[in-house]
Amino acid sequence: MGGGAPTPSRDINSVMEAHLNDLMAIPGVVGVAIGELKDGTPCIQVLVAEQTRELRRKIPKTLEGHPVDIVVAGIIKPL
Repeated sequence: MGGGAPTPSRDINSVMEAHLNDLMAIPGVVGVAIGELKDGTPCIQVLVAEQTRELRRKIPKTLEGHPVDIVVAGIIKPL
């Protein structure tokens, strides 16, 4: 795996929990979840109302070695 992302040292669920409040504090972020990339790699999904250049800049590409995927979910409202 030469030249790739660093190997994660913590479980993806622990990493998501550790960064949840910081991610949710970013304006436009409506949720955070565990998901998979198209190739089946586990990732941290950051759900956004709409994808903007500013959000792509503020949301990290990886967290502690785990990939982060931005998913457009729209506005999420409680039932």
